[in-house]
Amino acid sequence: MKVAVVQFRASTDKKKNLAKILDYISAAAKKGAQLCAFPEFMMFYTTSNQSARQLAEQAETITGDFITQIARAARKNKIEVVGTIYEKSKKKDRVYDTAFVISKSGKITSTYRKIHLYDALGFRESNKLEPGHKITPPTKTTLGKLGMLICYDLRFPEMSRILASSGSEILVVPSAWVQGPHKEDHWLALNKTRAIENGCYVIAPGHLGNIYCGRSLVVDPYGKIILDMKHKSGIGIADISLELVKKTRLSLPLLKNRRTDIYSDLSL
Repeated sequence: MKVAVVQFRASTDKKKNLAKILDYISAAAKKGAQLCAFPEFMMFYTTSNQSARQLAEQAETITGDFITQIARAARKNKIEVVGTIYEKSKKKDRVYDTAFVISKSGKITSTYRKIHLYDALGFRESNKLEPGHKITPPTKTTLGKLGMLICYDLRFPEMSRILASSGSEILVVPSAWVQGPHKEDHWLALNKTRAIENGCYVIAPGHLGNIYCGRSLVVDPYGKIILDMKHKSGIGIADISLELVKKTRLSLPLLKNRRTDIYSDLSL
């Protein structure tokens, strides 16, 4: 089975980005992909001088025009789509960073609101974003059972482990990984580690340009990078094998060997 990973630079213009996204969906289907995965902030790039209120005004609901057109393209091209939007919240000056899965029939089958906001290394996403409050259970796709994270979530292994122990065979991580010293090293190490420790694939489409480093990846259950798009825009294709997930988890049964009966925080 083939997955298409899209790496591109989103502009501040939502309509222009949507036109590119629809073209990428069509191109991915023509390449024989069953699923097309997009990076975080694909909807549009928000600059540092854009206010929280201005961002919220451009955000949409999960059933808004942006998602509706992507769903139509998914149905037309008979391909599943994973991506993100700025989703309106009840607060006028905060939005959710929301990932979604759309089926080949154009139905929204799963959504996830980013729970770990990037308040680190000089950034404060909480100045504009509202955190989600739950981990979304794995959802069935053509590729297998898929668990969703977004970007900074990668740094919290508990989340990936919960998704894996709940049945995820693939973790998909739409990201906009900020450039900086050692940041690409962290990105590579974290994606490889999440794959190795959970015996699953990690599909990590990365936002390219603006302040982000790109480096979209697909990592197999043994931690081998089978796709690295470096700093090139466009579509990358990788083959996914659920049989490899099964074989890996049988020979290296990390999920089975956990001692959940004794895990707890330690009081000194």
